Amino acid sequence: FTTAGSAAKAEACRALGAELAINYRETDFVEAVREATEGRGVDLILDMVGGDYLPRDVRALALEGRLVMIAHLEGARVELNFAAVMVKRLTITGATLRPQSVEAKARIAEDLRREVWPLLEAGRIAPVIDRSFPLAAAAEAHARMESSAHIGKIVLEVG
Repeated sequence: FTTAGSAAKAEACRALGAELAINYRETDFVEAVREATEGRGVDLILDMVGGDYLPRDVRALALEGRLVMIAHLEGARVELNFAAVMVKRLTITGATLRPQSVEAKARIAEDLRREVWPLLEAGRIAPVIDRSFPLAAAAEAHARMESSAHIGKIVLEVG
C-alpha cells in the first residue's frame, strides 16, 4: 500500500505495483487501510511526513506493527496517546543518515554497492525519473518540484 498526493500519482503507484494507492488529499488513509485489511491494519509503515500523521499511523498499524520514521516534513513534535502504542505492542523507530559517522556512512555505501547496485545494473530495479535538467536550469527544476506536478525524481545533470 502507498499514499500519494494526486489521482495521477496514485495511478502511477498502481502501475508500479502498489496493491492500494491512496490519494491522501481525498481519502482518509487510516480508513482505507483498515477497510483493505478488514480491520487488521498494516504491519509496517515507512513515514517521512511526521507531524499529525504519527497518531494516524498508530491507528493504521496492526497488532505488533512497526512504524519507521525517516523524516518529519510536517514537524518533529507531536502529541500521541501512548496507550494505543502499548496496547497494540507497537515498535516505533527512526533513522536518518546525516548524524552518522563517516565510517557508518561508508558501511552503508558498501552495503548499497554490494546489494543494490547489481540490481540496478541488471535492470531488475530502476528509479522513476520525472525529468532531468542541466545544472544551469536548477531554478526551473526547483519550480517543478514545488509545483508537485512531478511523478518520480527530478535530476540535475552535472558536468
